[in-house]
Amino acid sequence: MSKITLEREKCIGCGSCAALCPKYFELQEDGKSHIKDAVKQEIEELETEKIECAESAAEACPAQCIHITK
Repeated sequence: MSKITLEREKCIGCGSCAALCPKYFELQEDGKSHIKDAVKQEIEELETEKIECAESAAEACPAQCIHITK
């Protein structure tokens, strides 16, 4: 099982994660990213079997606020 973590307070709202990985990320009304199916909070986490495109989103994030734990 892998974990996707998003530090929302560091998010600058560039949208690269949502563009690269719409399966897991979307932009919210406040302009910051959100992990789909996660509780909206300052640090969001989602455990999943397959991280798929989330690694690409983490690598592309200019704020480096997305972390993948395998």
